[in-house]
Amino acid sequence: MESHPEPSAYLEKRQLKTGSAGWLLLAGLGVSYVVSGDYSGWNFGLAQGGFGGLVIASVVIAAMYLALVLGMAELSSALPAAGGGYTFARRALGPLGGFATGTAVLIEYSIAPAAIATFIGAYVESLGLFGIRDGWCVYLAIYALFIGIHLAGVGEALKVMFAITAVALVGIAIFCVAAVGRFHAANLTDIAATDAVGASAFLPHGYLGVWSALPFAIWFFLAIEGVPLAAEETADPTRNVPRGITAAFAVLLATCVLVLLLTTGSGGAQAMSTSGNPLVAALGPSGAAKAVNYIGLAGLVASFFSIIYAYSRQLFALSRAGYLPTMLSVTNSRKAPTLALIVPGLIGFGLSLTGKGDLLLNMAVFGATLSYVLIMVSHVVLRRRAPEMHRPYRTPGGIATTGFALVVATLALIATFLVDIVATVCCLAVFAAFLLYFGAYSRHRLVANAPDEELAG
Repeated sequence: MESHPEPSAYLEKRQLKTGSAGWLLLAGLGVSYVVSGDYSGWNFGLAQGGFGGLVIASVVIAAMYLALVLGMAELSSALPAAGGGYTFARRALGPLGGFATGTAVLIEYSIAPAAIATFIGAYVESLGLFGIRDGWCVYLAIYALFIGIHLAGVGEALKVMFAITAVALVGIAIFCVAAVGRFHAANLTDIAATDAVGASAFLPHGYLGVWSALPFAIWFFLAIEGVPLAAEETADPTRNVPRGITAAFAVLLATCVLVLLLTTGSGGAQAMSTSGNPLVAALGPSGAAKAVNYIGLAGLVASFFSIIYAYSRQLFALSRAGYLPTMLSVTNSRKAPTLALIVPGLIGFGLSLTGKGDLLLNMAVFGATLSYVLIMVSHVVLRRRAPEMHRPYRTPGGIATTGFALVVATLALIATFLVDIVATVCCLAVFAAFLLYFGAYSRHRLVANAPDEELAG
């Protein structure tokens, strides 16, 4: 590997606005990343494993995310920089490991907004807003609008995100109150049992259905790991990032339990397994359904909006350190990385035109689970090789906790191949192309005095 320091002018053009967020705003950011997963996406797991399969998968995935969050809380307190997972793996696994992790995160965050855009389109069409019947204009409008807000600066963007997220949580509360009266236990198991091994009314697709449902259970928590990407823009990141990410997980665990149980019990597992807006469909024609439909749009917008923030910071960090073209990390007068916001947005818009939300979801989960594997390996390696590293927060259970997350993340990664092997292999090919670029070109041009590289020691 070859690295060199850049003059101060290089980094002056690549500065983020510091001190813009406290722990409460970070908790809101964590919830915002994920809240769209309560409104749509998770329900496709009912088709893979039935209610029982998705419940078991969700319990396993929730435990994995708890372990992941606790591990990342330690890593983010010790290594507070905009690179998030890339920064952690760079310190533990070297430049190749760091770039591989950052690339996996970038795949996740570039594709997830495209999946969410298709769900937003479904909600807009179901509401009949503006007479829209073709999703592409919705996709274009939301990408243009929300990238534009982010270009205005992080302080403004995070405040808008926090407000939208609060509205989305109100929508879930309204849904829960309305759904209780429609709940029937028989609806949970109305998918007919197949002849698969272990099949029953509770597990209609047998034991393998539990495994196949894992990627969809992940949608209840997907992208919470993006909270550390705000470290450089946070006041007292060693304290506030761990507090923010753990608080966000607590809120998301509660919404996961309520949404999974009440949606399926109100609308029926069979009907909900194919719905583009399951919370609305579960309530049938009613005033509450209409209110949740409008507010659900806010939930989807919240995640779409915040994940744009996440992909821009991951791309910014990789570019600033020379792993990707350095022009992508130049910031504007409001300290927002212009091309790091626009370029993945163009790619995501192109992907959204497929209209295949469930397919894009699985591709995003591939990137996510691959990054989880590498981040948890990084935690274990740093505990073993750098016990002296200053850690203001330490993971309860140590490497036993992150080792558990590593095992489950590996199983979930394999499950993405079970759901759609063609889409997952395409993601694998993109990942391999990035690594080839690193091996042939960028490893010779790393920027030694970039903050993430300096933290690598």
